[in-house]
Amino acid sequence: MSASAASPSASSKLITHAFLQRLKSIVGPERLLDAPDELVVYECDGYVVEKNSPDVVVFPISSDEVVRIVRECNQFGVPFVARGAGTSLAGGCLPVGGGVMIALAKMNRILEINQRDRYAVVEPGCVNVRLTRALAGSGFHYAPDPSSQGACTIGGNVATNSGGPHTLKYGVTVNHVLGVKFVSSDGQLIQFGGPCGRGNEFDLTGLFVGSEGTFGIVTKVWVKITRDPAACRTMLGVFNTVADATQAISSIIGAGIIPAALEMMDQGIIGALEEAFSFGFPLDAGAVLIIEVDGLDCVVEDEAIIIIDLCMQAGAREVRRSKTEEERLMLWKCRKQAFGAIGRLAPSCCTQDGVVPRTRLPEILEFITEVGQRHNIRIVNVFHAGDGNIHPILLFDERDKDQIHRVIEASDEILNRCIDLGGSVTGEHGIGVEKISLMKRLFTETDLEVMTDIRKVFNPKGLCSPGKMLPTAGGCGSETPIKVSPSRRAAF
Repeated sequence: MSASAASPSASSKLITHAFLQRLKSIVGPERLLDAPDELVVYECDGYVVEKNSPDVVVFPISSDEVVRIVRECNQFGVPFVARGAGTSLAGGCLPVGGGVMIALAKMNRILEINQRDRYAVVEPGCVNVRLTRALAGSGFHYAPDPSSQGACTIGGNVATNSGGPHTLKYGVTVNHVLGVKFVSSDGQLIQFGGPCGRGNEFDLTGLFVGSEGTFGIVTKVWVKITRDPAACRTMLGVFNTVADATQAISSIIGAGIIPAALEMMDQGIIGALEEAFSFGFPLDAGAVLIIEVDGLDCVVEDEAIIIIDLCMQAGAREVRRSKTEEERLMLWKCRKQAFGAIGRLAPSCCTQDGVVPRTRLPEILEFITEVGQRHNIRIVNVFHAGDGNIHPILLFDERDKDQIHRVIEASDEILNRCIDLGGSVTGEHGIGVEKISLMKRLFTETDLEVMTDIRKVFNPKGLCSPGKMLPTAGGCGSETPIKVSPSRRAAF
């Protein structure tokens, strides 16, 4: 039984008329939703396997309104969760147990761009690509560029410490966040860092980034902006097999070259993208690599020549070079809209997010193929090959309970295999509700106890985004266990 079909949540009994009136006095009736047909829109994020509707959704437009909403939730004992664009892929903004969803989509302004000191200030609902566009032509850019860049918010990127194609060279979100202002779980407005960085010997900003909304609700973010490179070269390597492509990846990194981006797409993704965009991808190729190097013009040209040679040595059929900036941008558009193109292949999909050492990529990809065959689930692959961050996409129909069960089993096997190969169960999507049962395999009991103690400092009552990231059964954590569904998620 899915969460959306479960009995009414315990928190729904706390949503009294008096409580709703308090919320309406803060945001007004036009920025509050509590009708069932409106709430169903917010029952899940990009992880569609688990669903549960909130009891009420509110849309604040200022830090002050978030403070007041959180304080009312504390007074009435109602759990709450923040939501940006809902593009997260591990159930990070799932309203486990119901309660109040604080939707930050209306807090979407770019507050400041300071080129001289190389930072920008944005609200959490600011869509990632809006900052990119605002910086266009200035000589600067914001480096983190998740594949969902056109929809995801910077507040959501902070929550999950998002990556993206260009983080191989430039780093993930935490490497570009100077400071955050957030509303704590008890309704206090707190700031870590700022335009000058951490401000003391403790990197509390780094601790906050990636906490998946369990430490508090972000209302303002200071981010670094990076100078545009003087030149770049973008190439498309075409390979007959995935094995040949992974050999090319190892050769490039082994040669001491760190590309700005190094992405792989397999045949299933290639077909979906070609149908959607008619870019000219070869449909009979087993895999393609998108490779980009940037820096000084003389350096990147030499690196491009070496990369082409290494790809050909690894068995590439051809290596194409983007001839114009328009062609380069189109190639990246195809890559970043790969997940959207998946809709042509199946009604539903589940995108996994494991990490393995680069040298183990051939093994994990072979294992993924075997798992798909054994569970009769079609799996296509698109991932950040340069840092071993894989994104197998499991295709299914969520209306079929048997397919859902097989997808969960296949996902577990893939992520467990990542651990066995010396990797992790997440590179950028987070743990959310999806991977809680795997945390005890990845970390020791002591590790989890320390993490739980740290979270208690920020979230002592457990009202802020409960049931996320950490197991709460078996002695790890003191939050009241909340079960989303009777599947493998019973760990919490």
